[in-house]
Amino acid sequence: MSATNFSTTTAATVSTTAPAATPTAATPTAATGIAPVLTAPPAPTAANSPALQAAIARGAIAILGTGSHAPKNIVTNDDLARQGIDTTDEWIRTRTGISSRHIGANGEATSDFATRAAQAALADAGLTPADIDLIIIATLTPDLPMPACATLVQQKLGARADIPCFDLNAACTGFLYALDTAWAMVASGRYKHALIAGAEKLSSILDWQDRNTCVLFGDGAGAAIIGATRARKSTFAGSHFSPLRAGTLPPEIIGVRLYCTPDTELLHIPVGGSLRPHTAGTYAQRQHYVQMKGKKIFKIAVREMERAAREILEQHNLTTNQIALVIPHQANRRIIDAIAKNLNYPPDRIFVNLDRYGNTSAASIPIALDEARRSGRVHPGDTTLFLAFGAGLTYGSALVRW
Repeated sequence: MSATNFSTTTAATVSTTAPAATPTAATPTAATGIAPVLTAPPAPTAANSPALQAAIARGAIAILGTGSHAPKNIVTNDDLARQGIDTTDEWIRTRTGISSRHIGANGEATSDFATRAAQAALADAGLTPADIDLIIIATLTPDLPMPACATLVQQKLGARADIPCFDLNAACTGFLYALDTAWAMVASGRYKHALIAGAEKLSSILDWQDRNTCVLFGDGAGAAIIGATRARKSTFAGSHFSPLRAGTLPPEIIGVRLYCTPDTELLHIPVGGSLRPHTAGTYAQRQHYVQMKGKKIFKIAVREMERAAREILEQHNLTTNQIALVIPHQANRRIIDAIAKNLNYPPDRIFVNLDRYGNTSAASIPIALDEARRSGRVHPGDTTLFLAFGAGLTYGSALVRW
């Protein structure tokens, strides 16, 4: 069943880090089969490096603006049931918390969503495409195998032709990977303003006969502009290294922690790459669609996102009471509720828009962030915590002060 055959409703569009030493390899424990957090030796001379000092002089590295976009077509749970999928609104809502999702039309592509989100982020930051000198798109559904989706966004934005543009794929954790990458590249002094976006057209890789997967996902994009701010003096904490230092509190990216515990079959697309190219047989067996083992993923997602939260707070000497808002990956309401309970976060400090978007993978956190900011849930001086988990299995956390 094609995703674009739905009867739908129309809606409005909605580090600075020291150079890292090589981490020590981790070995899965016998009890859990999960590798412990990677550790890295300290980099004692990094704090005095010319590149870092130059970045500090320019100002703290911060998120300067955000934007988001979702396709106009809204598909409700009832729409799915009417199209012959073996499900009901109650079945989906009670198991996932999802009521509807945005689905792109034929002819719409991931780069279209990313471009519109980027335009909104640029306007929010008071910048133009000419001000951007780095573009990173986090996606697992690029328009084409090549060229990179980022180059198509560059073209559609009318950005300069002398800038680097590339994609990265860390699945649902992709936006945090892009954030950390852009943060480090801007802090190097070689780039002034980076555009990052999480963007997906997941409807193009879903089996619309499989109710265990097709009801979960949606399409859309969220973007952010990363650059230096001269508002206040920087404190410059590192990604996996130094804790937040005492002093002034500028708007800035405080820290990012990224992880990957190898388990490549819990959530994957079995064919379509160099290992197993598409064939008539794999198409007939519907192996070119997303496949997942939801129950196992649920347990690991709760455990590892909780761990990522605790470790980044400990690293930067913060407590849960100092976090104004938590923006988790929007995958499943039960996962979000379990993390909130385990971390003792009250519901009013957890941002959730899962009910209206479903799981948009790499776009999940930046769409939620943009909505949170525009709805007045984020204020100057607030510290927000991002948590994500995705295929790989990748996961991570980030702290951002506004």
